[in-house]
Amino acid sequence: MINSYASFDDAGVAIAGARAGADVVRTMYGQRLTRIDKGAGDFATAADVEAEKTILGVIRAARPDDAVLGEEGGRHGAADAVRQWLVDPLCGTLNYAVGNMLAAVNVALRNGAAAVADPFSGEVFFTDGETAWVRHDGADAQLAPTPATRLVDVNLDPPFPSAPGFRAVDLLAHPEFVERFRPRVVSTTLALAWVAAGKRAAYVTDGGDLSGSVHFAAGIAVCRAAGCVVTGIDGAPIGPAGRGLLVAADAETHGLLMSMMRS
Repeated sequence: MINSYASFDDAGVAIAGARAGADVVRTMYGQRLTRIDKGAGDFATAADVEAEKTILGVIRAARPDDAVLGEEGGRHGAADAVRQWLVDPLCGTLNYAVGNMLAAVNVALRNGAAAVADPFSGEVFFTDGETAWVRHDGADAQLAPTPATRLVDVNLDPPFPSAPGFRAVDLLAHPEFVERFRPRVVSTTLALAWVAAGKRAAYVTDGGDLSGSVHFAAGIAVCRAAGCVVTGIDGAPIGPAGRGLLVAADAETHGLLMSMMRS
């Protein structure tokens, strides 16, 4: 059997993996799914597990020497592999499990190409590491972030390592925030891709170093390639010493949110 993925470039592999995972997520939607308890109120479903297996199959076929870090299955491949893929097969599991169609499938090559698929709209947001695009109904359009919507997605899920100095919920009550923006809480990193696409003005979450997170890596890569401003909630570059994530469509929006969080 001919390996149809072997000739793909890295962006093509990321897109193929994300779309394959999205097909599984969409097909299993609405079914009574087994839940796998992870503790602290977190869980996976059979759809998470099956989607990750499918994505792994694509990456193994296309890049057999690469390593993979999956949210559900952990590490695969050689420990000393030069290249590693980060896979979050279903970001928004709680939404999905209760019948809410807000979820994403994230596939990223560390420091390289990445794709974020929306299983229900059919959109795939992707980057080759230099430019960012959205593919929908067979057509590609370059992503163009804009703050015009004034919608800001805020992740309110724990943990809150920066509290009490920073609590995302406090940002929503800031007088300047109320005057300038409108909050949204979708509880999936699909919101990151929406910033790159101009559907959101910004995204804010607490946390530690999210640059190598299976949940955030693909969205961060797409946002950077689209020209968004990407920092931690302290305004510093994300990385090993990073604190959370603030992604804004432009410098003005980033500056406004930073000033609110600091005050």
